[in-house]
Amino acid sequence: MVQIPSKFLTLAEFLKLPETKPASEYIDGQIIQKPMPQGKHSAIQGELVPAINRITKPTRIARAFPELRCTFGGRSVVPDIVVLTWERIPRDENGEIANTVTIAPDWTIEILSPDQSQTRVVKNILHCLKHGTQMGWLIDPDEQTVFVYSTKRETEVFDAPDEKLSMPPFANDLHLTVGDLFAWLLE
Repeated sequence: MVQIPSKFLTLAEFLKLPETKPASEYIDGQIIQKPMPQGKHSAIQGELVPAINRITKPTRIARAFPELRCTFGGRSVVPDIVVLTWERIPRDENGEIANTVTIAPDWTIEILSPDQSQTRVVKNILHCLKHGTQMGWLIDPDEQTVFVYSTKRETEVFDAPDEKLSMPPFANDLHLTVGDLFAWLLE
C-alpha cells in the first residue's frame, strides 16, 4: 500500500477527491492507496466473483462486486470483493444499483498482494465485522492459505487443499475447497 502524505482530511473531503487507480482508501484520516493488483490477485478475483454470483445471484440471495467502495463507520474502503445480500444492495430511484454504498458489506474478501501490509488488511476486515459484516476472508496466494474472520467464532485458517472453506450463512450453497481456489492459479 502506498500512503499519500497529506494534511488531515475529513471523510467528506476525501469523498470529493477524484478516484485513483488503484483505489485509495480513507482510514483514520489518512489516504492509503492500495497496491496495483498482480497476476495471482487478479486471477483469484476474476474467478471468485463469478463463482459466487453463479450460486447467489440467480435466486436473488446476494451479489458479488469487485472493487466496490464502501463508506461506513468513518472509513471508506475498497475491498477486493464485496458481497451484499440482495435486500441490502443499495438502489437508486430507478431501482438500479446505486453508485454509492454507505453500509458495510455482508461478506468482505481481500486478496493479499506481495507488497501489501497484512496487518492493515486485517484491520479493515475487523472494521467491517464491527459494523455488521457477517464474514471476512483474507486470501494469501503466496502461502495458499485463507483466513476466515467472523463475529460468531474464532478465526479459522484453511491451508489443506481438500478443506472446504467456511461460507457466510446466505452462501451455504457455494462449495469451494482451498484446492479449488488456488487451482485457478494454474489455469
